[in-house]
Amino acid sequence: MDKHYQLPETQDGTVLFNTDPIIQKYHYEIDYLHSYAQDSPFFVGLSQGKLLGSHCTSCGRRFATPRGICMECGGKTEWFELPREGRVHTFTTCHFGGEAFLKETPFTLILVEFDGVDTLFLSRLVGAEPEEVYIGMPVWARFIRNSKFKPTDVYFVPR
Repeated sequence: MDKHYQLPETQDGTVLFNTDPIIQKYHYEIDYLHSYAQDSPFFVGLSQGKLLGSHCTSCGRRFATPRGICMECGGKTEWFELPREGRVHTFTTCHFGGEAFLKETPFTLILVEFDGVDTLFLSRLVGAEPEEVYIGMPVWARFIRNSKFKPTDVYFVPR
């Protein structure tokens, strides 16, 4: 007996950008398993409202971002808590961003300078119009309440 089989079809179509060669748009989604490895304490700190940097146990260099090994001398590093207050070292206004930031555009990215720390920290500045931002502007770290264990869990506001 010959049975007729047919796959179910949907009503959505395909967006073509070109026909020779065919270039089409389609959505692709995948789940990733990602490890922060030795940087995990930094993200745990964010979830607890703490901003952690690392300092070299050999030469004393202090980094505003996680480092397992000193970039200056190659020595081992340990965690320390950064101050919540810093100042804008430099900034840029972004008029386009990744999918997570499209609703916020334009937004301001800043490099934050902390007293006694040798490197800078990249973050978003919230609560100031682009024309209000200036080099040396005092800023304060704030944290989202429901941590996503991502770098975007921390942001800065004008002080």
